[in-house]
Amino acid sequence: GAALDAAAPVPRRTIEQVMAEASRRLRRVGPHLVAAEIRVGALLVDTRSQAQREAQGEVPGALPVERNVLEWRLDPASDYRLPHVTGYDLRVIVMCAEGYSSVLAAVSLQDLGLRNATDMVGGFRAWATAGLPVIGGVRQSA
Repeated sequence: GAALDAAAPVPRRTIEQVMAEASRRLRRVGPHLVAAEIRVGALLVDTRSQAQREAQGEVPGALPVERNVLEWRLDPASDYRLPHVTGYDLRVIVMCAEGYSSVLAAVSLQDLGLRNATDMVGGFRAWATAGLPVIGGVRQSA
């Protein structure tokens, strides 16, 4: 307790402030540009949960890595990295459900040294709305 009391106060920021600061660090990309980047070798990482992927569908070729293990799987220096992670210059685009948590995830990857990491504006929802390919998922009937 005493050691914590003597520490400098932690500045308080709202999540909106944190998100705005994180967004300024990224060159966020829209779904159509993401599709083009995938064709030339970018790695699209889908951080949605398995349940979300099963319900909503998946982007063909996207690498599913749930958010809670993202840094360990994509850190080029980690013993737990995925074979897709070939170095710090890798172009990584993070996709979540709607483009919120992916901002924080991409900034976290930049903090690990993956300077080309960013995220997709609007997440999976924007991808599907743009009419880009989706496999699986539970289809809603009209």
